[in-house]
Amino acid sequence: HVQLVESGGRSVQAGRSLRLSCAASGYTDSGHCMGWFRQAPGKQREKVATIGSDGTTAYADSVKGQFTLSKDNAKNTLYLQMNSLKPEDSATYYCAAGGTCSSFPYWGQGTQVTVS
Repeated sequence: HVQLVESGGRSVQAGRSLRLSCAASGYTDSGHCMGWFRQAPGKQREKVATIGSDGTTAYADSVKGQFTLSKDNAKNTLYLQMNSLKPEDSATYYCAAGGTCSSFPYWGQGTQVTVS
């Protein structure tokens, strides 16, 4: 049973930083991809960043240079460091995992980030 649990979301002022965490359990696929998505009210879900099993990362243009994705394999935890936050970064952020970076069958429950 795969479980992804996000944490770290909260309300912050613009310009501040936040780090989101996603603790993964029950996921034993050696070849896999994990990533962060976000969805704001009334908007489509957006892929924010992904990291493949070889450590290759990819970012949405909207967050390049602002967000950094990292993974601690020993802890099975994915992180999203978000700097210089803007009100448009406000959304529910979801952690996801899958066999490839084009398909994500496993999702966390989401963590809310509000930037004012």
